[in-house]
Amino acid sequence: MLKWYEFRPKLKQLGISPGKALVFMMGVGCSQQLMAQQAIPLTDLSGFKQPAANWRIAGDVNADLQKENALTATNGTGILVNLPEKGKHGQDLYTNWQHGDLDLELDYLVSSKSNSGIYLQGRYEIQLLDSWGAVTPRPSDNGGIYERWDDRRPEGQQGYDGHAPRQNASLAPGLWQHMKIAFQAPRFDAAGNKIANAVILKIELNGVTIQENVVLSGPTRGGMENNEVAEGPLRIQGDHGTVAFRNIKAQSYNAPKPELKAIQYAIYKGSFRQLPDFKTLKPVTTGEAAQLTSNLPGLPDNEFLVRYTAMLDVKAAGTYDFNLHTSGGGGQLKVNGQPLSGSRNRDARGGITLQPGSYPVEVLYAKNVDWAKPSLTLSVRSAAVREFVLSDLNVPADDPTDPILVAATENTVLRSFMDLRGGARVVHAVSVGSPVKVHYTYDMDHAAPVQAWRGEFLNTTPMWHDRGDGSSRPMGMVRILDNKPAMSLARLASAEAAWPSDTAGTAYRPKGYDLDPEGLPSFRFDIYGAAVTDTFRVLPGNTGLHRNLQVADTQDGLYARIAVADSISQLADGTYMIGDKAWYVKMDNNGAKPVIRRQQGKMELIVPVKTAIGYAIIF
Repeated sequence: MLKWYEFRPKLKQLGISPGKALVFMMGVGCSQQLMAQQAIPLTDLSGFKQPAANWRIAGDVNADLQKENALTATNGTGILVNLPEKGKHGQDLYTNWQHGDLDLELDYLVSSKSNSGIYLQGRYEIQLLDSWGAVTPRPSDNGGIYERWDDRRPEGQQGYDGHAPRQNASLAPGLWQHMKIAFQAPRFDAAGNKIANAVILKIELNGVTIQENVVLSGPTRGGMENNEVAEGPLRIQGDHGTVAFRNIKAQSYNAPKPELKAIQYAIYKGSFRQLPDFKTLKPVTTGEAAQLTSNLPGLPDNEFLVRYTAMLDVKAAGTYDFNLHTSGGGGQLKVNGQPLSGSRNRDARGGITLQPGSYPVEVLYAKNVDWAKPSLTLSVRSAAVREFVLSDLNVPADDPTDPILVAATENTVLRSFMDLRGGARVVHAVSVGSPVKVHYTYDMDHAAPVQAWRGEFLNTTPMWHDRGDGSSRPMGMVRILDNKPAMSLARLASAEAAWPSDTAGTAYRPKGYDLDPEGLPSFRFDIYGAAVTDTFRVLPGNTGLHRNLQVADTQDGLYARIAVADSISQLADGTYMIGDKAWYVKMDNNGAKPVIRRQQGKMELIVPVKTAIGYAIIF
């Protein structure tokens, strides 16, 4: 069977461009494997085995929050959508290619009350479900690993070995959600006997780790077969609910791992901040080692230099990326005489292209911080080899820090710095947490909500560990409402006037906040001589937040900026879609007519304010 790198010249002879190679592989099944990360083309359904009529390719797709299990699709390409006939079940979809170890990354969108799933190797289901608003997720919720089933067990106990996500990081129906799955296939000996279970190494949902190092004892309920195999197809459930997918990327890891052999070490005592001359430098001890490690016998307590030499046995051609991390000092790595270096934390990292064979390796570790705990970690990866550690697995990369986490078991208010993803640092941030796990951050400098999230509350380790930097971090699924905050309220000459970039001329003055009997804040500020009260409450069903702005005195030309994004559109029911199906805004019916406009390359949703304005942030 041809390998991918052997297959490329054959494609060239046939007049097929490398960019179309994956389509060719899927269509005719020449390789049955993905040798490197590839975006699965969604221009047609040729990458799937005998797709049923419920599956189609679309250019866009939309859901209605009020309609269960319903999606509407428009013509075009780039989106895979399951649209079974009303009242009928569709059929599952199978890829033409097989996979073992796999990294899978994709966007997906579910309709209200929809139910779907992704079956790794056709056998292990990762649940896709409308779990919007759930406080305590179950294995059957979005991102859960579905349970196994045994009819021989007692009633009520047939389902077992399911794994709920750590927290609910789900978004509302009709919004694009992002999932990353790292899967390790079961292992078999030469006789075909299973010697290791399959493992879900990690699942990230909307940027949050929800599963990690979960051992799968066998296929989950509904698997295509109850046996286990080294390779199987990717399967997408199509017999339950409407669901859409885009930006599907798959990377299979099927090459043998390189190995370090003939490891020798030499230990030198003292502080080494420059590379010494090893021809004249005498070691205090030398020896052979089974692996790279910082737990060598005879290692000085404080300052030292360890020099490792070894041979790297490479079994498959490829570009290999190495990462050497050392604690309390510097490190250097050479592979086949080529130094690999980087600047961050003195880590040595870089890539080198190698053919099958044996190559000399040199690793240097100079520890010169006497109070630091010795630590050495060397990892390697390639397009066909998942990153793994070549060194001692019993040595942590650094001294672990116990995290300082704040759980909002009741309404909780915490002030800190807040670094917005892709944007500014908010230095007067107030984060408000709720026991139903819907939270937000308010920027006191601009009287504006800047982010909202669902899941766990705050990681305050950066603020309180050691000297700290004053910041905290959300632990759940975050929706950035504005990563470059501006004032929520502004006086404009017209609905087309530019939004002010600062508070000049506004007479803005923050007045802090008051807590109600339930511990929920109402923010107060003065602007343009008027007193304003700004309150937020969790929506029924934990589906988002409702904001209410009360202005004590009528103000001419006063507007509220509700949202800013690359795109904003109004849906048929009057709701506004913000960004690339990122979150919704639902305005209260108070007679004010919102305006969608373009300013400085962004879309803005603004609304005139007399004495009050209210709207829902739905995510």
